[in-house]
Amino acid sequence: MGIYAVMEDSSVDKVDIIIPAYKPGEKFLALIERLEHQSIPVNRIIVMNTEQKYFDRLVYGTPFHKVYQNITVRHISKREFDHGKTRNQGVQLSDADYFIMMTDDAVPADEYLVEKMLEQLHKERVAVAYARQLADENSGEVEKYTRSFNYPEESVVKTEKDLDRLGIKTFFCSNVCAAYNREIFDTLGGFIKHTIFNEDMVYSAKAVKAGYGIAYTAEAKVYHSHTFSHMEQFHRNFDLGVSQADHPEVFAAYPSESEGIRLVKLTIGHLCEIRMKRKIPYVILQSGLKYIGYQFGKHYRMLPRKMVVAMSSNKEYWQ
Repeated sequence: MGIYAVMEDSSVDKVDIIIPAYKPGEKFLALIERLEHQSIPVNRIIVMNTEQKYFDRLVYGTPFHKVYQNITVRHISKREFDHGKTRNQGVQLSDADYFIMMTDDAVPADEYLVEKMLEQLHKERVAVAYARQLADENSGEVEKYTRSFNYPEESVVKTEKDLDRLGIKTFFCSNVCAAYNREIFDTLGGFIKHTIFNEDMVYSAKAVKAGYGIAYTAEAKVYHSHTFSHMEQFHRNFDLGVSQADHPEVFAAYPSESEGIRLVKLTIGHLCEIRMKRKIPYVILQSGLKYIGYQFGKHYRMLPRKMVVAMSSNKEYWQ
């Protein structure tokens, strides 16, 4: 386990960036470079890296640690990683008034990411603000449309008053890029300590129920998209189902199936509209596997242990 150099910032309104990393690549380097050129300077970048060998391989032979002296890197093993606990550990390394959670493959679209997110957190009783995710230029049409569905052009602050209208989307938040008010975070007890997935939404639900707002900030933008295989989608949605089964206090009253069905219908309609009907069988197959994985996950307690581990994308969680 290792820690590299830290450079303290004496500014009053400090913001740190916390990045869980696993096998970081070129996008991680682009992310760090853009964070260093924000309109509001970042105090510290705290990297919670899983498996030191992968990080060392990326920066070997480069002046990374000399160039970026405000970076702290904490190494843990894959067995130690947990979506909630590891992020909490990163927060404990920060003394900033605000912190931004990011993933190692989310790249800021411009220099105003931090500024726009802090603007939301300065509003009264806003606990967390999350950014708009844009698909990479080389992403497929389905991925681009999915991003626009989940991350539209209009900003909004969601509160408990929106539950009847928005349902589960009231709690929607993504730690791909989300900024937190540290005082509220500590008051609410931080992220859940042990979870397979959805630590961001579980926290958001707790914040909403405590009377705080969740700000979707469309002006804060990151490039972030994936090209998962059908089976990778199956495994991810199995874990999604597990997280919802483990947290009925969040998901039981506001099921997410209807939103998933609506996305599939709208995606098919969009493909018809732009004359890409050949993609429809792909969407149907992918959506079917996602739904099957999700349903298996929701009922994982009824399945044999070996089957559960085989279906999950996070094998270490079950150890």
